[in-house]
Amino acid sequence: MSNAQKGLVPVTILTGFLGSGKTTLLKRILTEAHGQKIAVIENEFGEEDIDTEILVADTEEQIIQMNNGCVCCTIREDLRTTLSDLAAKRRKGELKFDRVVIETTGLADPGPVAQTFFMDDEIAESYLLDSILTLVDAVHAEEQLNTRQEARRQIGFADQIFISKADLALPEAVAALSHRIKHMNPRAPQQQAHFGEVALSKVFDLRGFNLNAKLEIDPDFLTIEAPHDHGHDHEHGEHCDHPHHHVHDDDVKSFVFKSDKPFNPAKLEDFLGAIVQVYGPKMLRYKGVLYMKGTDKRVIFQGVHQLMGSDLGPKWMPGEKKSSKMVFIGIDLPKEILLQGMEGCLA
Repeated sequence: MSNAQKGLVPVTILTGFLGSGKTTLLKRILTEAHGQKIAVIENEFGEEDIDTEILVADTEEQIIQMNNGCVCCTIREDLRTTLSDLAAKRRKGELKFDRVVIETTGLADPGPVAQTFFMDDEIAESYLLDSILTLVDAVHAEEQLNTRQEARRQIGFADQIFISKADLALPEAVAALSHRIKHMNPRAPQQQAHFGEVALSKVFDLRGFNLNAKLEIDPDFLTIEAPHDHGHDHEHGEHCDHPHHHVHDDDVKSFVFKSDKPFNPAKLEDFLGAIVQVYGPKMLRYKGVLYMKGTDKRVIFQGVHQLMGSDLGPKWMPGEKKSSKMVFIGIDLPKEILLQGMEGCLA
């Protein structure tokens, strides 16, 4: 699927717990003078998070044209139907919009929403899923992450994370939260968002689902993974950088596979195929830039749940050290089985 396919409408999924500031961010995106028309789809919202200024709930009409040229749909029906209706109206010239933002409810799992864009050919011909943004409320996140798996899943799926209300929480609490999130999802950059004030360049066209040769994993994460042995004993006390390193054992975790040896493509394909059969529902996002035997190009690989795809990336440069790096983000994934299995696929 080339990203240069003309005419595809980029789609952003906005997720996060109630009170995390999704509506504030959305309003800010809609009122910003970016000259783009945006269709907003509210996915199965409950009464508590309707903001009447943006959304008109109980109307027969599905599409409300707003004064700033944005289009809002209030939907009670299946996302796919809505997307295909919107695409049809756009083709006929009845509606004009340049991109779509889907705002999910606080408890929604972004997985099935994301999969819609890959599973359904009609949708894939009209839309390009750009990224999943997750908003995290700094004040309530600790409790939400401890008690709600949906909140942890939303972190695992994210391509970009915004921490809201950081000014209302203690700086050390925000640092601890940020560290915890990084262990769940080292792929997603984190940024603080005050009252939805974030640059649109951090919101749109992030290309989180592109098969591109960049694997953004925070370099610190790769060192954090190493056992804490600094050559001197210290208790994990107040001077440790990792305030709650062993306190939270979240079920959403990430780990990285690295190797300088090439993969045997057939073995790797068989292994990953078998793994997603078993663990697919628990695999949130996984992505790798791989060194494969038999090609002088990088192989770029990524997946969401049971869906995975790969593509050839840029050539390895002469003299460049070839290596593979793959990150897995999921719920209670068996790290040893996966890492040993990957090891067993090396040529």
